[in-house]
Amino acid sequence: MNLLTTFILAIREVRRHLLRSALTTLGIVIGVGAVILMVTLGRGAQAQVTSTISSLGRNLMILVPERAVRTGGGGSTAPFKMEDMLAIARDVPNAVVAPQAASSVLVIYGNESRPVGVTGIDNQWFVARDWKLSAGRTFSDAELRSGRPVCVIGATTRKELFKYQNPLGATLRIGKVSCEVVGLLEAKGASFGNDPDDVVLLPLQTYQRRIAGNRDIGMAWISARSSDDIAKVQADVTSLMHERRRLGPGEPDDFAVKDMKEISKTVGQVTTLLTAFLSSIAAVSLVVGGVGIMNIMLVSVKERTREIGIRMSIGAMEGEVMQQFLVEAVTLSVLGGLMGVAGGLLSSAIACHFIKLPFVLDFSIVVLAFVFSATVGVVFGYFPARQAARLDPIEALRYE
Repeated sequence: MNLLTTFILAIREVRRHLLRSALTTLGIVIGVGAVILMVTLGRGAQAQVTSTISSLGRNLMILVPERAVRTGGGGSTAPFKMEDMLAIARDVPNAVVAPQAASSVLVIYGNESRPVGVTGIDNQWFVARDWKLSAGRTFSDAELRSGRPVCVIGATTRKELFKYQNPLGATLRIGKVSCEVVGLLEAKGASFGNDPDDVVLLPLQTYQRRIAGNRDIGMAWISARSSDDIAKVQADVTSLMHERRRLGPGEPDDFAVKDMKEISKTVGQVTTLLTAFLSSIAAVSLVVGGVGIMNIMLVSVKERTREIGIRMSIGAMEGEVMQQFLVEAVTLSVLGGLMGVAGGLLSSAIACHFIKLPFVLDFSIVVLAFVFSATVGVVFGYFPARQAARLDPIEALRYE
């Protein structure tokens, strides 16, 4: 009996016990679908993180205060000063430094009001962050020096406060400060619950004098001229800040210069590990499905003992009987795999849509999950098939 005939007989057997076959393959369907769903969501999360970090700027690093670990006491978290920023701009070649100070402040326009992230910057911020304007202008040198109350607003802030009005030239109230809108930022897009477009930018002097009431700088964006310069710029800034913050030899830094590419790589590794962990848990369903297939095939062998005896008595070989039951087991697992692939892709697309992740399809995991489901059919179908092939024809014929 050739393989095609065996396959046709296997399909007939599946159709004859359709409900039983469907329940048998359920574990395979769930396992394959869950693996595809977990991997697709993981790939989407990685793509989202990479896209988000890339949108911050090119060749970017951040300089932030960070508590140093010292024996017998807490570490310093002193903010930076403008003198630190000027020293970096002067002493670190091939780098653009953009100081920043920020806080959440109630912003009011007409009858609309909402808390917004208000940030004090200079024009280097637009260069380091690689952030363009959709309309208007950046701050003039006179505005930066004098601390004049002018501002540039993000796309979300514009939408929430101005609706369909043109905000250029309008006056916002930021806390107790009235501020003229002179520019509009291009939209970056929200991600992971954070909306970078919900922002109001002020000249740094304006923010320090009229909002914060101090000259502290909370952090700085540092952009290297090229990707080849990142490591050197990072080392130079670290050395310079170690000196300016008067830290002794061997004393831990109370600041950090973080390369955004390294952050992206670390997040990607964590996401990959978490995806692999969740996928391995989901793959347990495939094993459970395999056990179900073996169980139902053993039942099938028992039910068809007399049929097996008749076939063997008219000349069927052990190998042919074994092939028949093995093909039936593989057919069940393959059908389950196909339904699992369809269900996994559909559920992945729906999940990515609702949680706002890009749909990144990895064809290799689809193929791997399908091949694994077929392998499960071979592995767990082998024992029932062998048991069927080894039946004594005479005893099988006597079976009622």
